Amino acid sequence: MNGGLLVAGTTSDAGKSVVTAGICRWLVRQGVKVAPFKAQNMSLNSFVTREGAEIGRAQAMQAQACRIEPTALMNPVLLKPGGEQSSQVVLLGRPVGELSARGYHGGRQQRLLGTVLDCLAELRGTYDAVICEGAGSPAEINLRRTDIVNMGIARNARLPVLVVGDIDRGGVFASFFGTVALLSPEDQELVAGFLVNKFRGDVGLLEPGLDMLRDLTGRRTYGVLPFRHGLGIDEEDGLRVSLRGTVRESAVAPPVGEDVLRVAVCAVPLMSNFTDVDALAAEPGVVVRFVDRPEELADADLVVVPGTRGTVRALEWLRERRLADALVRRAAEGRPVLGVCGGFQILGARIEDDVESRRGRVDGLGVLPVRVRFAREKTLTRPSGVALGERVDGYEIHHGVATVEGGEPFLDGCRVGQTWGTHWHGSLESDGFRRAFLREVAAAAGRRFVPAPDTSFAALREEQLDRLGDLIEQHADTDALWRLIESGAPQGLPFIPPGAPA
Repeated sequence: MNGGLLVAGTTSDAGKSVVTAGICRWLVRQGVKVAPFKAQNMSLNSFVTREGAEIGRAQAMQAQACRIEPTALMNPVLLKPGGEQSSQVVLLGRPVGELSARGYHGGRQQRLLGTVLDCLAELRGTYDAVICEGAGSPAEINLRRTDIVNMGIARNARLPVLVVGDIDRGGVFASFFGTVALLSPEDQELVAGFLVNKFRGDVGLLEPGLDMLRDLTGRRTYGVLPFRHGLGIDEEDGLRVSLRGTVRESAVAPPVGEDVLRVAVCAVPLMSNFTDVDALAAEPGVVVRFVDRPEELADADLVVVPGTRGTVRALEWLRERRLADALVRRAAEGRPVLGVCGGFQILGARIEDDVESRRGRVDGLGVLPVRVRFAREKTLTRPSGVALGERVDGYEIHHGVATVEGGEPFLDGCRVGQTWGTHWHGSLESDGFRRAFLREVAAAAGRRFVPAPDTSFAALREEQLDRLGDLIEQHADTDALWRLIESGAPQGLPFIPPGAPA
């Protein structure tokens, strides 16, 4: 078997990442050697592979669904927004420069097509099947000429296309029909059919519409996935706490101790890797919320200043909203604060930035004895160590180089009283360390909170991925899906006018 499939969507957030992960987990449980692929991803949530390459977190999670190690081949192009008009371009896991949207779509994107196709070909030569994820909608006719992630990759690699639509948003039949009808005849030849996502109610009531859709387009629907809480994976962008929203949303486990622990996460601009707090949210009795006002910190037992793609901009935002003053007061009062990556840099005494913001020397909040200098080379590592008597694993993605000038050592950063800072993302996924850290926070906050002794973050992720695989197995026509992956799009699919504009 040397199969492949492109999972496209009628819109962004239609469920492409979830469906891709679910198909991957279903296939691997059938004994198929499978890998994920997304030619181009735009996300501030990224991950570091073992070889030190930066890729989107969604592809790292999809690799876990395949039970393989993620590599740069699975996400050759990653765009990390730095504002409304520009993004850092990460190619094969390494940053290669900043480009405006016009500059990228004006020519650079199409020049990357060869690299993207080479990566896909290498994966297809290694695995039985490669399940590709598209981006946005394949019917974005203004971008089709330079597209390398939707029909551009499907056409060049002859991949069948499955279009996912979120029926919970409404208008899914019009979205399916319109998506096909806005594609060129050559693109339409590869669109095999549809998959309905997030359906509520009796499927029997939907079936007449699916039959009419088939009559109109000549294309079948490969499945109707019911609406379920707990079916997401790591978000590309947004403000949802992905694991809490997926594993704990429908039935929040009660606290083990007498009290809950309240965690407030500062919703800074260009927030990156906010998935760091997923492991906290997965703990019974821990309540996580994102905040943007100083009064929302008042009842928090722990405040997290997360990573950001714009450290100086985030610092200014904190000052504008008076959150900076509240953080300084908390630190002085000995109330727990945790800064991660950009948040760690913000808590320091001074920032010298001629790379990211190009603002030069900027005063930080001064609650940690740390000076940060931004280097042009990005640090991309997977460190391990010991903190609070427990083993910790993490990953680093940053341009800022920290010089620690005091305090107690804490991972690669430091601790002063109950203020903690580190560049390590993912450290709270280490179960023993997370429990030890929460015990310290609870003691400092005067809460009778007790971490659950048996919460395994890795096990929760596996449970999550198995649920996605179950969803495909139980609610999709897996025999038809298998044929599609193995043999490609059916021959003789009709053209639906008007097609793409000339």
